[in-house]
Amino acid sequence: MFRKSFAQFILIAAIVAVGSISILAQSQPISGTVEVVNADGTRSPVAGALVECFRTDIKASQPAAKTNAKGQFSFAGLQLGWTFILSVSGPGISPNYMPNIRGGQEKILITVYPGDGSKMPEDEVRKAANAKKAAPGEVPQNTEEMKKAQAEFEAKKKEVEEKNKKAANVNEITTRSIKEGKEAMDTKNYDVAIAKYTEGFAADPDFVGSAPIFLLNRGVAHVARAIETHNASVKSTDATEKVAAAGRVKQDILDAVQGYQQALTIQKNAAPADIPDKANFDATKMSLLRSAADAFRRSVETERVDPAIIDLAKVMIPEYLGVESDAAKKNAVSLILPDMYRIQGESENAIAGYKQVLETSPDNPDALVGAGLSLVNLGFINDDKAKLQEGANYLQKFVSVAPDTHKLKISAADSIKYLKEQNITPVKAGPAPKKKP
Repeated sequence: MFRKSFAQFILIAAIVAVGSISILAQSQPISGTVEVVNADGTRSPVAGALVECFRTDIKASQPAAKTNAKGQFSFAGLQLGWTFILSVSGPGISPNYMPNIRGGQEKILITVYPGDGSKMPEDEVRKAANAKKAAPGEVPQNTEEMKKAQAEFEAKKKEVEEKNKKAANVNEITTRSIKEGKEAMDTKNYDVAIAKYTEGFAADPDFVGSAPIFLLNRGVAHVARAIETHNASVKSTDATEKVAAAGRVKQDILDAVQGYQQALTIQKNAAPADIPDKANFDATKMSLLRSAADAFRRSVETERVDPAIIDLAKVMIPEYLGVESDAAKKNAVSLILPDMYRIQGESENAIAGYKQVLETSPDNPDALVGAGLSLVNLGFINDDKAKLQEGANYLQKFVSVAPDTHKLKISAADSIKYLKEQNITPVKAGPAPKKKP
């Protein structure tokens, strides 16, 4: 009896074992890769995408898988003879699916496009797959989701292609313009230099990486042309030409500083992400402010001052003084605005500006003579002897501290002589009274 039962047990065990072997032999894994088609046409593996596996004959599914860093996924133990649908979704991509998958398939490639990261519900995947019975491993292209994704992809691709084409064209223009502009500057052909720098700027007028540079270089060319025009007019004997030249000098200086201001505005409006090289950005800003200060100085030297130039100086000079670390340069630039007022005949504004400089630099010869001449001018206009006396005092101090080479020393001495004839004698300021303990 025991032997019979044991024999039956062995037979049953053998049948079970054979059955197990048969089942194992009929299941196979599948594997593949998920890739996204980028806007520029290149393909990249999609890491972290969710891959779901649904049976098509009944409503059942395998545990979902996720792609690795290389975009790879795999499922183990899929029954031979059964058909599956693979559904893919993930951040930054449009959902997609692949029907007619069978156990044992390898190197499956599922293509997706950039999208909103949405996921297709299982019922929608099944419905879409049934609507189009594709060949095994074929990616369907006629679902609404895929049509939408494809349309978005094509639009994005076209946009990128147009941007790339524009960028290539801009790069060609800017590279050529900067080269030809420099060559023109080296030969003092300022008209051509200005035209080339204008062309380079116009190629990409909002790009913080190039637009301020072109405006800076163009401004330098404008100032150089202004100086050349002024020097030629000084030698000219044609009165009509002198007047015309004065207008051209003013316009060139105005064009220069307006360009500098525009460049600074472009910098101020730039997003941090658009400034990869902060050191170069800051250096360009400093060059713009120093070049603006130089243009204002040239306006004073040539005495070609315009109200519009003064308006810009009132904005840009304080900005320059706020970042300049060189004390001597700051002191010199502080005199520019009062000098402009003096040349324009705005004596009260000029006097206020000169006195502000004298508060920190009481022996500054340029501030002394500027204040003196402005006070004398205002005194004669208003018949104000107090202003004449104050002006004479400043002029006398100027004559005592200024070098003989100062261009206004002779003029100041002549003014003092004339004031004495009008019974206005300079008075030397006494020492400041001692403070009581």
